[in-house]
Amino acid sequence: MNLLPKLPLADGIDTFVDWLKNAEGLFTGITAVIRFIVNQLSSGLSAIPELVFILLITALAFFATKKKIGLPIFTFFGLLLIQNLGYWNDMLLTLSLVLTSAGVSVIFGVPIGIWMAKSRTTENVITPILDFMQTMPAFVYLIPAVVFFGIGMVPGVIASVIFAMPPTVRLTNLGIRQVSTELIEAADAFGSTPFQKLYKVQIPMAKKTIMAGVNQSIMLALSMVVIASMIGASGLGTKVYYAVGRNDAGGGFEAGIALVIVAIILDRLTQSFNKQKGIV
Repeated sequence: MNLLPKLPLADGIDTFVDWLKNAEGLFTGITAVIRFIVNQLSSGLSAIPELVFILLITALAFFATKKKIGLPIFTFFGLLLIQNLGYWNDMLLTLSLVLTSAGVSVIFGVPIGIWMAKSRTTENVITPILDFMQTMPAFVYLIPAVVFFGIGMVPGVIASVIFAMPPTVRLTNLGIRQVSTELIEAADAFGSTPFQKLYKVQIPMAKKTIMAGVNQSIMLALSMVVIASMIGASGLGTKVYYAVGRNDAGGGFEAGIALVIVAIILDRLTQSFNKQKGIV
């Protein structure tokens, strides 16, 4: 027996959602933009012959790791395995979803992190929101995503962005705040403007921390692939989801291996870029 009358929380949320639905034009515009980006990425990647794509990514891995051969060999044979197993097009769709989600997370996450680093009040307001975004079960993100954006790749991207953005925001904020006060004072002494101080001192010095956040956002976006498949997002996640539903251990293992290969390649590439000098 409740000691107090039940709060009308669910009713309030339903009312708020109905109010948001009236802003149909906003969600239609967001849907159109995200769908355009995903479709263009997918079409562009699909237009590259498979062997050429494999060789290009292998070459990228070779130069990104300063001509070490470990990652290039793994990349070449890993992508070749994905192509051999018949998951190439699904892999490209997954890559399009991950790149779009990670790109949106970085585009919005880095400025928000810089804003937090510049204002203690902003940090105090945004930090609980980030805590909420990170602790909420990933499945819960699917509900508002489907309500506002329907079924398909777009709500998958939106859910992935919500899930993947916090590391970029947090580590950008941390990296900017960790820049030595002596360097800031030296920049001020030379008459640097706030923009010059940010662009030429703080961001370069915080590069490794920021890139660590970007790396984590990419990995989290990739981890949402299977969950997003439940609301119609195509790709490798769909293959895993269908395999679970059919109790197809072999098919699920193949699709899972393809996901692992993509995850390792993306992780090692972003880490390699972070280790290179002169890359912000």
